Amino acid sequence: MGKYFGTDGFRGEANRELTFEHAVKIGRFLGWYYGAARGRKAKALIGKDTRRSSYLFEYALCTGLMASGADAYIMHVTTTPSVAYIARVDDFDCGIMISASHNPYYDNGIKLLNAAGEKMDEETIEKVEEYLDGGFEIPIAERQEIGRTVDYVAGRNRYIGYLISMSKFSFKDKRVGIDAANGAAWMIAKGVFDALGAKTFVINAEPDGCNINEDCGSTHIEKLRQFVLDNQLDVGFAYDGDADRCLCVDEKGGVVTGDHILYIYGLYMKERGKLLENTVVTTIMSNFGLYKALDRVDIRYEKTKVGDKYVYECMAEHGYRLGGEQSGHVIFSKYATTGDGILTSLKMMEVMLAKEKPLSELAAPVVFYPQTLENVRVKSKAAAQDDPDVRSAVARVTDELGERGRVLVRASGTEPVLRVMVEADDEAVSRKYVDEVLAVLKDRGHIA
Repeated sequence: MGKYFGTDGFRGEANRELTFEHAVKIGRFLGWYYGAARGRKAKALIGKDTRRSSYLFEYALCTGLMASGADAYIMHVTTTPSVAYIARVDDFDCGIMISASHNPYYDNGIKLLNAAGEKMDEETIEKVEEYLDGGFEIPIAERQEIGRTVDYVAGRNRYIGYLISMSKFSFKDKRVGIDAANGAAWMIAKGVFDALGAKTFVINAEPDGCNINEDCGSTHIEKLRQFVLDNQLDVGFAYDGDADRCLCVDEKGGVVTGDHILYIYGLYMKERGKLLENTVVTTIMSNFGLYKALDRVDIRYEKTKVGDKYVYECMAEHGYRLGGEQSGHVIFSKYATTGDGILTSLKMMEVMLAKEKPLSELAAPVVFYPQTLENVRVKSKAAAQDDPDVRSAVARVTDELGERGRVLVRASGTEPVLRVMVEADDEAVSRKYVDEVLAVLKDRGHIA
């Protein structure tokens, strides 16, 4: 990760950590890098979520792009996966999504995508950051070389059509609940499900610029759980602010996470001979219960660092078709280059209809192990992780847990924090081992 950009873009509080000036300069760089620097005119695609500040950053990016001679195509309020899809199929030089995902409204972010709809490569990100820090100058476009903006709502409509084409089944008579998180999916998701014949019931689809993710969406799944039960729905789907993740609620009000989705669709693919290399890609934060369930049906799995960026890189390198995170970022690489919440919903509907089973039954084989997680501020993440006594404590816990669970000590990517997590078949056991690791960190003087 760089000075400004993390695994999911440049993110921070709007006009404090991420400013209007940053956005202008990012636009300036991209317009030049893909355009004048290559002796041509660049085409950049821009989407945004419903945050108040997204309009500010949209215009700032457009200003920078046009000043460098590029044309900026504006999709307006739309989802991250829609920008990735349209950037790829409509031959754009790059895609830009303005969103801070599941963060509160006062945060925002700028996600950069390449012409293939994939997250921008590290080399290009390093050049962006060098320019942000004044490392070099970029010429200003003049006269006929100055860029323009193009209304490209047609791109969003094309993406909606693509989603509808994904379904192999009619959703007729299925009662589906959607929590749009007052975010980017609010104008898209209901239309897709209605077009496929579902009786669609939507909550949190009245964005006002300041209510995105507020007590709703995939980070507050309890609202959708109650909504599904109160209205006797067959299933519910909750998205985050930019709709690149999805969590589900079954007909009994049970939460179906990204781990459950990987199991359900992975098994469905295996049964049809579609699971290439018989492998699902997970992250190190997937629950131990998922691995036990996959073992029982003889499906292999890879584990990557936390972040859908790393999941996709692993999938692309080895040709895997399915991967994701417990948080609901699920990637179906045959159809998308990024997590796509609405597409994930459609895939869950497909399995339910193909197998003629409710979601609760499909998810039942994945029994989550109790998990205890403590975030502890430390003086130095590297020193704490490399301490021989800490390593010894982790090794001892690993040995004692054996096949009953696991321990994970992971550094936060953005804060001076270590995350100490233990999963075990008994909650008291997981608590006990977390406390033992924390005690060593404290005794060795690492806790701030």
